[in-house]
Amino acid sequence: MQTARDIAGYRKHWAERFGTAPFLPMSRAEMDILGWDSCDVIIVTGDAYVDHPSFGMAIIGRVLEAQGFRVGIIAQPDWHSADAFAALGPPNLFFGITAGNMDSMVNRYTADRRVRSDDAYTPGGAGGRRPDRSVIVYAQRAREAFRDVPIIIGGIEASLRRIAHFDYWSEKVRRSVLLDAKADLLVYGNGERQICELAHRLAGGESIGDITDLRGTVFARRGTPADWIEIDSTHLDAPGPLNTPVDPYAMEATGAAAPDAPNARCAGAPAAPGGEKVVRFMRRVKNADRERSVIRMPAWEAVAADPVLYAHASRILHLESNPGNARALVQRHGDTDVWLNPPPIPLTTGEMDWVYERPYRRAPHPRYGKANIPAYKMIRFSVAIQRGCFGGCTFCSITEHEGRIIQSRSEDSVLREIEEVRDKVPGFTGVISDLGGPTANMYRLACKSREIESACRRPSCVYPGICPNLDTDHAPLIRLYRRARALPGIKKVLIASGVRYDLAIESPEYVKELAQHHTGGYLKIAPEALAEGPLSKMMKPGVAAYDRFKDLFDRYSKQAGKEQYLIPYFIAAHPGTSDQDMLELALWLKTNGLRADQVQAFLPGPMATATAMYHSGKNPLRRITRSSEEVLTPKGLKVRRLHKAFLRYHDANNWPMLREALRRMGRADLIGNGRHQLVPAYQPAGTAGTPAARRDAPVRPFRTQHTGLPPLRGRRVRRGPQPS
Repeated sequence: MQTARDIAGYRKHWAERFGTAPFLPMSRAEMDILGWDSCDVIIVTGDAYVDHPSFGMAIIGRVLEAQGFRVGIIAQPDWHSADAFAALGPPNLFFGITAGNMDSMVNRYTADRRVRSDDAYTPGGAGGRRPDRSVIVYAQRAREAFRDVPIIIGGIEASLRRIAHFDYWSEKVRRSVLLDAKADLLVYGNGERQICELAHRLAGGESIGDITDLRGTVFARRGTPADWIEIDSTHLDAPGPLNTPVDPYAMEATGAAAPDAPNARCAGAPAAPGGEKVVRFMRRVKNADRERSVIRMPAWEAVAADPVLYAHASRILHLESNPGNARALVQRHGDTDVWLNPPPIPLTTGEMDWVYERPYRRAPHPRYGKANIPAYKMIRFSVAIQRGCFGGCTFCSITEHEGRIIQSRSEDSVLREIEEVRDKVPGFTGVISDLGGPTANMYRLACKSREIESACRRPSCVYPGICPNLDTDHAPLIRLYRRARALPGIKKVLIASGVRYDLAIESPEYVKELAQHHTGGYLKIAPEALAEGPLSKMMKPGVAAYDRFKDLFDRYSKQAGKEQYLIPYFIAAHPGTSDQDMLELALWLKTNGLRADQVQAFLPGPMATATAMYHSGKNPLRRITRSSEEVLTPKGLKVRRLHKAFLRYHDANNWPMLREALRRMGRADLIGNGRHQLVPAYQPAGTAGTPAARRDAPVRPFRTQHTGLPPLRGRRVRRGPQPS
């Protein structure tokens, strides 16, 4: 894999003489105390400002501060005018715009498109403190405040909307957020590497419009430079003939070409009739030329009109996601090209240590007083040990944002942070609430060969089975757990991040360590489904791996004299799921004595592979053609509610709906009071379907800040939030 400049190795900007701010300033008064006449960078965020490394704005702010830049924060501004965006004055270099730790639409709406009443990233958990599509709104207001200041957008919302994407809330394919926000540059993924180089180059006098060679960024341009080789994506993965003969790659919006016409262009080539430059396409590009190759994807207008082309574009995007071999991508929007540079080079262990050991105060800004910020309360005693995920679950956005290369911290760095929590965080009682990351047990796991890793295009290292080239040794993680719990003043170290159980069973010693020392009675894992239909579309392992993990977990718990339970998570209405699949899952839950307290229906997040399935009815995990595999997709409120009702078979409010479905499915034998029947034939007073009940009682919405354990009475299942 390519190397990159050490982010801690830049010559510090002149503002280093101002030192470290107690908190990054949120007002002119705080700037005056620090002796600042202006900020070099101002970060605008949809979250409350918590100076903790679990909050993106805090990491980027402290990293830039360590580079010698003065960084201000505008948190949850009033977006109805530009006044709040002018509060700190114009930044010398750029505005950094982020919606916060969550996509603003996922934050504000449930999977049933209902407005949430709360927001875990807001003081008091109050809802409504950020606008829909926050990145667009904030960027436009910042532009109104200071027209000539560069606008850089980033964070999870910008990252997952960097290209034409299906938007679940409007049920249409939207343009790249770069264009809708009218931003100068988009930073995708974890942005430390990009933002450091960007700040230093701007401070050195470069124009934002000239910075087009930075990995992990997206920008707009007209046409392809003369020294680049342009490749038509349909030659790499043909989606079959178009419904109409319109060429989706034509430079003129009204231009047309025969379906079999060459779809490749190059500056300097002879002009074809109509003015478009056309060259003969060469499928093989020499390795030496890969860094000057760009893949032209179908235009926004084409993918918006044709779901099959959308699925094709999604497949190409995910195939070109490995930093070791990814090529640049380009997608036309009207008369403008949106250019995506390859993903950033992952951080080294030394860089990860440096990022997480900045002088975070590990607390909310004093402006909030004693107000409770639920998201902070959840993570204040937790420590991140790694980034990234090579699981490739199609409904999850971690891989699209953080990448599939695991970036791990050193043991010593993690231990130093635990000591920091122990010594400085108010209210600490000796319990570390989590030692994990996107996945609890991928710490230091990687491909056995750097050469193979750099060349690989598999979307998952663990599906359909664990790759033989993957090192699954959990010994470093076991050693870290043991060292952590041996620290003075540390009573217990819990693991709250989701455990990848198909990996865990490769190391029974890890399961033993987890069960006997790091589980507080309940451990969450995520089978997500049981039937092969949805599992194959999720890229998740079968139930045999779950059963094996459960056997090990129960055995080691019993050896330690502990009564502990697994909390399996499931998703309703995922692409590939039939009513029969959900019925079988409900019967499995009942047989195993499990009751889902809260459940989550599939939420088609922007850019996810499962979202492409939802929108197109095609499977982008395989080559896309007009006649390729059709994916059964539960759509519409009625079927989505039914699938959630199967997971909550024990809720009497769902029984009328389930009885109707069972009769329709020819399974009326499951209606009755018998042990092996799913729902009773009677309806309790005061529940759905009875006069005293509310008409069409809605399903309880999932609350993002929920972190509690199941009630002790019975064994229950909770469905956690999908990463976004």
